[in-house]
Amino acid sequence: MTLTEKKDLINQITSLLDRLIDVDAESPCAPAEPPIDKPMEMLTIKECAALVNGLSEHTVRMLCSQDKIAHVRAGAGRNGKILVSKVSLLKYLGIAS
Repeated sequence: MTLTEKKDLINQITSLLDRLIDVDAESPCAPAEPPIDKPMEMLTIKECAALVNGLSEHTVRMLCSQDKIAHVRAGAGRNGKILVSKVSLLKYLGIAS
C-alpha cells in the first residue's frame, strides 16, 4: 500500500467518524439503565438451597458454573466463596420475588 493510498484511507475513515459524531449529537441520549433503588441481595450457595424447597447446593453450583445465574466469587481460587444474586436465581427459576 502506497503512502497516498494510506492517506486516502485515513481521510475516508475520518469523514465516516465525523458523520457518526454528527448523527450521535443530533439524537437524544437515553440513560443506559435506571438508577438502582436498593442494593443487590447476594446469597451463599447454602442460602440459595435453603431459599427454594427442592433446590440442592449442587444444582446451584452447576447453574453458576454454566453462567445461567449471576454470581461472583469472593476470594481467590477454589477457596473463594460463591455469592449468587437473589434476583437472578429467582428469575431463572421463574419464582416471583
